[in-house]
Amino acid sequence: MVVIRQADPPHHLAPTIPVKPGPQPVLADLVTFPLDTAKVRLQGESKSFGSHGAVRYKGVFGTIGTMVRTEGPRSLYSGLVAGLQRQMSFASVRIGLYDSMKQVYTRGSDNVGIGARILAGCTTGAMAVAVAQPTDVVKVRFQAQVRLPGGGGAKRYNSTFEAYRTIARDEGIRGLWKGGLCEASSSNRSPSSPSRLPSLLDLLWSTKKKKKEEEEEEYIIFI
Repeated sequence: MVVIRQADPPHHLAPTIPVKPGPQPVLADLVTFPLDTAKVRLQGESKSFGSHGAVRYKGVFGTIGTMVRTEGPRSLYSGLVAGLQRQMSFASVRIGLYDSMKQVYTRGSDNVGIGARILAGCTTGAMAVAVAQPTDVVKVRFQAQVRLPGGGGAKRYNSTFEAYRTIARDEGIRGLWKGGLCEASSSNRSPSSPSRLPSLLDLLWSTKKKKKEEEEEEYIIFI
């Protein structure tokens, strides 16, 4: 007689803990911040800024070189405090609530389809933008602010918290959420945005879990 039974799983199949992002967004922002500053300068540039109508910045690395020569190396990290505040607040909401929103859309079911993941990603992305948009507005204001040696240039803000107060006072509270709809759309659309990170981690974890279950089912002892 042959008896087929489910045996204990092999010892090498140790429980796997899903990896959740920690300081990665902050570290990534520290590395890529000069590129983001150059992007803001290029996007906000007008031909009238240069002498005789010439364009002041030419290309990403040309912009970085010009900023270092005319404003100093620290100009590349202007607005970094607000940028780090954005990363921490955005990632906390976007990634921290992702699993909870999946449970809401699946009503507690363990079978999570691609539709529920997309809805959860879009929802938490919009929520994260709603929370972090003021930090992004201040960050861009600092990045676009030209500071020339000797006090030259259009210097509007001296500190991050002063920028929050100045914008709220001069433009109203709604001024801190300018561009929020565009940011929410781009954060859920861009393949390289932080909003894609939970989906990728969730897909990786689901694949590992399914593979582990299949290996346990195939571990059968014949007597």
